[in-house]
Amino acid sequence: METARVLVAADKFKGSLTAVQVAERVTAGLRRVVPGVRVETLPVADGGDGTVAAAVAAGFERREARVTGPLGDPVTAAYALRESTAVVEMAEASGLQHLPDGVFAPLTATTYGSGELLGAALDAGATTIVFGVGGSATTDGGAGMLAALGARFLDADGKPVGPGGGALAELAEADLSGLDPRLKDVDLVLASDVDNPLTGPKGAPEVYGRQKGASEEDIAVLDAALSHYASVLGPETAALPGAGAAGGIGYGALVALGARFRPGIEVMLDVLGFAPALARATLVITGEGSLDEQTLHGKAPAGVAAAARDAGIEVVAVCGRLALSQEALSGAGIARAYALADLEPDPARSMAEAGPLLERAAESIARDFLS
Repeated sequence: METARVLVAADKFKGSLTAVQVAERVTAGLRRVVPGVRVETLPVADGGDGTVAAAVAAGFERREARVTGPLGDPVTAAYALRESTAVVEMAEASGLQHLPDGVFAPLTATTYGSGELLGAALDAGATTIVFGVGGSATTDGGAGMLAALGARFLDADGKPVGPGGGALAELAEADLSGLDPRLKDVDLVLASDVDNPLTGPKGAPEVYGRQKGASEEDIAVLDAALSHYASVLGPETAALPGAGAAGGIGYGALVALGARFRPGIEVMLDVLGFAPALARATLVITGEGSLDEQTLHGKAPAGVAAAARDAGIEVVAVCGRLALSQEALSGAGIARAYALADLEPDPARSMAEAGPLLERAAESIARDFLS
């Protein structure tokens, strides 16, 4: 019988395990049952938080820069570099993780630091930049990012408008002539699992504003301000898929930086070298914290499963909680899912003990698929 070769290509379990830790725990559980099993690990991400960590785990060099956080304070942000390719994660500079507990700034949070982080990648010699967007604390349409890269946004008196999406209601003129000229020679790939437009019922403020602390009144203010902003920069681009990603930073990248939108997991699988790893595997284990309806719409496990199915390789999944039917799993190319909630029903304990529980789930996979 051919020796099993397992590829562990899972995303993080948000709040409990990084993608690297998921791979380590799954490997430990498999080897407890089948000591000689060959396991290759390739932590994955879909463009959101954890994207830089996945690139570093795949051999990219971790770099750091001091940039402006979403509230205007300096923060340390990481990006990943390999030769002339950089992986930049906007959440590293402008993410919710930089907000103190319970403190939100839906109208004034800025993406300025994301622009500074892109500038750091340019300074490092990057000519291809994968720009992963998600997990943002911001809804400024990318205006802060563009300002950091040399754009000027002026009110009727010729003064710069303030930070954040709310201030864009005062925008009278957008001058993009000062944008960093190096951007013209860069292939900037907007990597996101979100294909929302900038504004409207499916737009950034309405769909994602509440998780950034926006009240219903704030959402109306932001939607109107971003609509006005788009009328100045280019309204057609506002309707494109991905324009609403990460509080509209997708729009800024598309309208002013020449970015091209690709589903985040597709981009990351290319960058991480998934295809050659898949060719070496006889079984793929993927997963994330919650396997649910959202998983099917461009999240990492769905991308991994689709690629494996096309290659004729069986896929199983691990997760904290499972909210998909077996029919939905099969439709996505996943033979079976193993949920930690089945081993520990209490959600708090399941998250606290996610590591040991995941090893037990992996033992079950080994018995069911490798023994």
